[in-house]
Amino acid sequence: MNITRLNHAVLWVRDADAAAEFYHRVFGFEELERPAGMRAAFMRSPAGGNHHDLGLFEVGAAAPRPPRGSVGLYHLAWEVGTIEDLAAAARALTEAGALGGASDHGVSKSLYGRDPDGNEFEIMWQVPREAWGEYANSGVVMPLDLDAEIARWGTGGAVQ
Repeated sequence: MNITRLNHAVLWVRDADAAAEFYHRVFGFEELERPAGMRAAFMRSPAGGNHHDLGLFEVGAAAPRPPRGSVGLYHLAWEVGTIEDLAAAARALTEAGALGGASDHGVSKSLYGRDPDGNEFEIMWQVPREAWGEYANSGVVMPLDLDAEIARWGTGGAVQ
């Protein structure tokens, strides 16, 4: 196999309308025409090249959330193009009450949140590869100082 990237994700949600509204309002995703006879929505980023980036399949209001720490998907990571885009995502997630945390991974800067069904996601900006330095072969989790990162990387991610 020669996998190059994640093409799309599909989530089980309690209410396809509410989930689609969240991903439209917070992420800016566009909704495609709904599949006939199904309680589902397909969404795409207007900045990407995919047919769809996210599928949302309704399972009903009574569906339980999986317990945190159980086996299964932990989160999806959505990449943005610039550190300014990450700052805009921080504002949007905060306004939506969906921001849960932030981390500096050395090679990337990340925000974490949850959608209305509790599905966790990451919004991340990747540092230019030539600047990975000591972090190129390690996995680290440090506090994120977004203002300092904007000051460092501010003009669209150029190494400064």
